[in-house]
Amino acid sequence: MRTAIAILVTLAAALSFASSSVAEQRSTQQVPRRGVLAPQLLVDLLRRPLWVAAIVLNAVGSVLQVVALHFGALALVQPLLVCNLLFAVVIAVALRHRSPDWVIAGGVVACAAGIVGFIAVARPSGGRNTVSLLAVLPLAAGLAAVLTICLAGLRWAPRDLRPLMLALATGVDFGVTAFLLKLLPQALAHGFSHPAHLWPLFAVMVTGPLGFLLSQNAFQADILISPVLAVITTTDPLVSIGIAHLWLDERLSSSAPAIAGEVISIAVMAAGIVALSRRAPHVAPHASRDR
Repeated sequence: MRTAIAILVTLAAALSFASSSVAEQRSTQQVPRRGVLAPQLLVDLLRRPLWVAAIVLNAVGSVLQVVALHFGALALVQPLLVCNLLFAVVIAVALRHRSPDWVIAGGVVACAAGIVGFIAVARPSGGRNTVSLLAVLPLAAGLAAVLTICLAGLRWAPRDLRPLMLALATGVDFGVTAFLLKLLPQALAHGFSHPAHLWPLFAVMVTGPLGFLLSQNAFQADILISPVLAVITTTDPLVSIGIAHLWLDERLSSSAPAIAGEVISIAVMAAGIVALSRRAPHVAPHASRDR
């Protein structure tokens, strides 16, 4: 029963995130380009009613994600959230009054098949919802290292690769943030009289806005926007699955056939994500923009 609730709530969260991403991507293309992590970008976007609506939808999706993580395993919820890309394609097609081509249709099928296949084969279960601060210090160091390398690389990387570095940093940050959201309800249950137990709240207050701002910078790219979304959407669940196994002790089927099925399912899902992000109207590099 808990798994069924987690799946239904996750799909609702994916729909909210999809609606938000379509609005965000359109809004970020309508404001002046700013430097990476520049707060002025948010000031510009706040003047866009569509972007404000996107933030509301994003907040709704985040609340639903927390609820889903309360009922289900992290390794279940995050891969299922990839459905937000499928929903985004449908929304974008409807808004542009376009019929999806065979590549988009194939991407939807591949993405859905990969998600269903992974969940069916891996059968994520078990795990815990508390982790000590000391235990996550290696994870914090890993996240800091990835962000430092990606952001420092923006100085020397070719211009065409910079959006991909932002996307990688965003995807890793999103995966870590999902882990923190998994811990949040139990941390808040201790109350504010035990601040030592509230470290997930303080951590998510850093990783959440950071990932959000990184994603807005990535969405501003006029080039390679399709690979950007593919990298973000693929990296997030992969990082979450790894964290779920290493830090939350969530169990995945570990027989040789099961591992092969999991790898194949993830590969099929990734192929679907790439196909969708390359051909979906809301991420087309030269799509018309509302001004």
